[in-house]
Amino acid sequence: MTLAFPGQHYPATRMRRLRATPFARALQREAHLAASDLIWPVFVCPGEKQRQAVASMPGVERLSIDLLVAASGEAVDLGIPAIALFPVINAADKTADGRAAWDEKGLVPRAVKALKTAHPGLGVICDVALDPYTSHGQDGILDERTGTILNDVTVEALVRQAKVQAAAGADVVAPSDMMDGRIGAIRRALEADGFHQTLILAYAAKYASAFYGPFRDAVGSAAQLGGAGKETYQMDPANGDEALREVALDIAEGADFVMVKPGLPYLDIVWRVKRQFGMPTAVYQVSGEYAMLKAAAANGWLDERKTVCEALLAMRRAGADAILTYYALDAARWLRETAPG
Repeated sequence: MTLAFPGQHYPATRMRRLRATPFARALQREAHLAASDLIWPVFVCPGEKQRQAVASMPGVERLSIDLLVAASGEAVDLGIPAIALFPVINAADKTADGRAAWDEKGLVPRAVKALKTAHPGLGVICDVALDPYTSHGQDGILDERTGTILNDVTVEALVRQAKVQAAAGADVVAPSDMMDGRIGAIRRALEADGFHQTLILAYAAKYASAFYGPFRDAVGSAAQLGGAGKETYQMDPANGDEALREVALDIAEGADFVMVKPGLPYLDIVWRVKRQFGMPTAVYQVSGEYAMLKAAAANGWLDERKTVCEALLAMRRAGADAILTYYALDAARWLRETAPG
């Protein structure tokens, strides 16, 4: 799109006039960042009073349900509308088919119930994917002979997982697996079981990115993966048009929100998705992005607060309605400190 402004020439037009004072900058500001734009991704682990630091994500911890419920109280107080749950499963409970993912008494259903009891107004988003539960670390069920991921068999497992999450009280199920057809299958199952109000946040454009390493450390899937990648189901980082096809399919199958992942390196995709579809659009500032900012700040190379807020604001400017970020609590605190009045 070409913008033309006929008749605007220096010195009649001085762009710096609008930048000269704080009030003028505030009045013309196009994008705004608020705590209500943020979703806090959290790692929940088994046990009680468990607090485990994630070495590659300074400041991030795996929390047992009791401590997670307590920590989520601050998120509520800060005005963060939702959290996204990611489980850390004991190695002994991981299997080739990831069957612990649909255990009604499993870690995630118990966490959902505890969170909704303590904080009924807090949105709880559950990740729908098998990688935390599989002994091989992949997001799907493998053909034992060929090692390829069986799409339709995996979709059946994901449907079972999503139904268990909805029954536990999850407000949103978020398929992040990138199997074909899973949004439609989950939507049909939720409708059939009466979960008409359960939202689906589709990881519609999830790329096979190198920025996920610290997350895989956090949930314990890195060791199982070894050197294996996920290129046969996650998107090629070189492709943009393909993302629009993926998003269109997920919308047609019943997604309520669509997600682009990772964040900052893919803001062109966020922009295109929002412009093309006008759908509620989320973006994930992933673990690698968080770790880089933390490392640079720790070395004194960046002002952490200013840089983080700038990155999050850029995501809003690109068209994101919601941002998953491990900085959610910090960013909400910073925004409260700088709020007028």
